[in-house]
Amino acid sequence: MYAVEMRNITKQYPLVRALDNVDFLLEEGEILSLLGENGAGKSTLMKILYGICKPDEGEIFVKGTATAIKSPKQAIDLGIGMVHQHFMLTPVLTVTENIVVGCEPVKGIVFDRETAERKVQEMIDRYGFGIRASQKVSGLSVGEQQKVEILKAIYRNADILILDEPTAVLTPQEVEELFHILRELKAQNKSIVIITHKLKETLAIADSISVLRDGKMITGHVSIKGATADSLAQMMVGREVTLGVSRKARSVGGTALRVRDITLKKKDRYILNHISLELKKGEILGIAGIEGNGQTELIECLTGICHPDRLDMEKDGQPIKGGPDEFIRKGIGHIPEDRMTRGLVLDLSILDNMILGYQGRFQKNGILDRKKMKHFADSLLQEFRIKAPNPLVKASSLSGGNQQKIVIARVFSEDPDIIIVAQPTRGVDIGAMEYIHERLLDLRDEGKAVLLISADLDEVKSLSDRLTVIYDGELVAEGRPEEFDDMELGLLMTGAKGERRASI
Repeated sequence: MYAVEMRNITKQYPLVRALDNVDFLLEEGEILSLLGENGAGKSTLMKILYGICKPDEGEIFVKGTATAIKSPKQAIDLGIGMVHQHFMLTPVLTVTENIVVGCEPVKGIVFDRETAERKVQEMIDRYGFGIRASQKVSGLSVGEQQKVEILKAIYRNADILILDEPTAVLTPQEVEELFHILRELKAQNKSIVIITHKLKETLAIADSISVLRDGKMITGHVSIKGATADSLAQMMVGREVTLGVSRKARSVGGTALRVRDITLKKKDRYILNHISLELKKGEILGIAGIEGNGQTELIECLTGICHPDRLDMEKDGQPIKGGPDEFIRKGIGHIPEDRMTRGLVLDLSILDNMILGYQGRFQKNGILDRKKMKHFADSLLQEFRIKAPNPLVKASSLSGGNQQKIVIARVFSEDPDIIIVAQPTRGVDIGAMEYIHERLLDLRDEGKAVLLISADLDEVKSLSDRLTVIYDGELVAEGRPEEFDDMELGLLMTGAKGERRASI
């Protein structure tokens, strides 16, 4: 018996058919990787299974029984749980409070905290999660927060788990821990769907794969045996894809950006602890680190968003200071780590988002030239392969990966001298990833200076000419990418290994 069977699922939005007569199968006690490019329909299909949106046509069977899932509550009652890419946790509450919310044990009419904590701790110990039920979520690492999300689903008796980009911000050690947990759950006959773009991890954990392309199921429920990263990429994109793009710098020039002694304190704690770095023309300097170790604040200091306690910054030997507008005028481009808060205004159209910060070039006598803007946006939609019916639709209507492409297209099209790019391919499909990586390398080879901040070790190692690691507001190691292995980088990123300073 299948844990899930979805037949002829169709979902039509006003201008896009997101799913076109899709059949989807998930066996009991298996791990299935759901693959596809951005906008292929993966998230839409799983949102239908979880009751977030409704199909226009089709049938859903859960453990052989036909059902119309109209809400997440109904999905949970059917034993379906979903761990979203952006965690749905309340940081000020404890692990227990986050897990039992909505299903709290009571003593009379009062929340029975003692019973709740005991039950949650028993679950934690059973799966070897290594956290405390009484801990505040705000004090947990990203990997530990993900465990809380998984526990939330298990607490509600989920036999079917959907995980959306579960390894996006995890270290190699945390990925191994997650995979161990998933194998344990599989051994208990739970069924797991992983939505991911990371083909190496699909090969490591999945039993079977299903591939969506343009809303159609291209490959449905086939064994992973015999598959390679290249063959999976070709299934997803419909053409050969070059994986692991890597090109050494042709010639490294003079200093483009010099930063000395960035210091930022909040409540007597160093967020950035006397950081200095030098970025040269024609090179990519990579910064690897787990989120929450000062990357956000460093980016904001280097783009004029945040004014630290101390900063001495020069571009091409000239002091630079001011706000984001001044930094843009000086030729510093910024691809933010969070497209939702820093990169886009989701209620605006694609067209309006593509000129944010650069409106001046489209003005004539103080009035925006809409025709020129439309031509510009149309060309970027085509060049960056952004899946949208036209540039007048709202950015909120696009998949996360296509939203990311808007931000990247906007910055790259302005041809800045220095590009500060954070998590450029998070949530982006393999074809777009290949394109973005090639463009970054092309810009570098044209003499641009690129500062790359990424939690994806494969990305930061393959693209960087020099590599440094940030931990707890300090740069704790530096060297060439080939001088580090993944496990060492993971240990440095978590502070579990002492400083290692290479001569470069």
